[in-house]
Amino acid sequence: MDTPLSITNPIAQARSHFPATQDCTYLDLGGRGILSKEVRAAIEAHLDDATYGKVDKDRLFEKTEEARNRFAQLINADPDEIAYTKNVSEGLNIVANSLDWQSGDNVIICPQLEHPNNIYLWLNLQRSGVEVRLVNHRDGYMPVDEMIAAIDKRTRVLTVSSVSFSPGFRTDIDKLGRACRERGVLFLVDGAQSVGVLHTDVALSNIDALAVSTQKGLLALYGMGYLYVRRALAEKMHPPYLARFGVDLGRADAHESDFGDGSFKLMPAARRFDLGNYNYAGVCAIDASLEFLLGLGTRNIEAHVVGLAHALAQGFIDLGLPVCGGKPGPHIGEIVTVGHYGSGGDKGSSDERMNKLYAHLSANRVKLSMRRGVLRFSFHAYNNMDDVGRVLELTQALIHR
Repeated sequence: MDTPLSITNPIAQARSHFPATQDCTYLDLGGRGILSKEVRAAIEAHLDDATYGKVDKDRLFEKTEEARNRFAQLINADPDEIAYTKNVSEGLNIVANSLDWQSGDNVIICPQLEHPNNIYLWLNLQRSGVEVRLVNHRDGYMPVDEMIAAIDKRTRVLTVSSVSFSPGFRTDIDKLGRACRERGVLFLVDGAQSVGVLHTDVALSNIDALAVSTQKGLLALYGMGYLYVRRALAEKMHPPYLARFGVDLGRADAHESDFGDGSFKLMPAARRFDLGNYNYAGVCAIDASLEFLLGLGTRNIEAHVVGLAHALAQGFIDLGLPVCGGKPGPHIGEIVTVGHYGSGGDKGSSDERMNKLYAHLSANRVKLSMRRGVLRFSFHAYNNMDDVGRVLELTQALIHR
């Protein structure tokens, strides 16, 4: 007897864990993910404990470490190389402000493809004489070769998004990582649009530091993030601010309020960047979500979402719509964008067809985003080909109206 697909392929059952998929066609992972029933239950259990005075602080510390370990496993890192943050922006800023910059040093970035929060922090360093080298995009693609060519002996950092903020193309992380490692340049990646949905291996890709938040591909809450910093680099860095959890008092049983004798050393690797008490509701949420994601496997998730994205992109092309990047290929991960890149903002496009399509899909309970004038559709494990078919049917109905 053949084994049912739902047993052999855990992705086939993923959708049943997410109630939102019963109410709408959710294609807005690029904005934020949706919560599973298990994540909600974990949050509610924590809130019940807080409501009825049953909070066990020691158990919360244990869960914080469990979640740290799970995230380290997800990206192939050591738990000591993981710090807790409140979002991507804080993680990026920690790295930027933990280096001993000298006047004349430089950082390389492609501003048109980054979220503003991976731009302003570098411009802020100009007050210290740091040169910010801005490399222009190539038709919406990360200019990998040009960025490598811009490296010189004073380059300290090269930073990119693994998947661009808009139009959402994948960056050749492996090529950049090799080039930076060979040249002794810190390779800093904004993983907001990829971690948890596309397979990530920081060791294989030669990533030195990676910042993420938990509300997108990690399918948890706003207000929490993770920062990975490779041990050899982290232990040469000086935290821009310091609190008790970043200090090693030399005793495993040291209490969170212990001070010691006034002398101290920093915690190993990225743990030195941890501050005070954690967002424990966020910890409970991300721990449950990471358990789910690890059970599915990010290689499986990536194969699933890339298949959906390619099918949607080809469907739009067949309907005569301008898909950014054209024919599906390796540049498409979980995000498909439609329209003319740079033709507007987050509220509207200069292409009236895109405005009408956005309004039509939204009115029919399709959740998507508009970024820089293009419509953005983004997938996770809870999506399936029914979602692709529904969007294409609605689009075709509008075109033929």
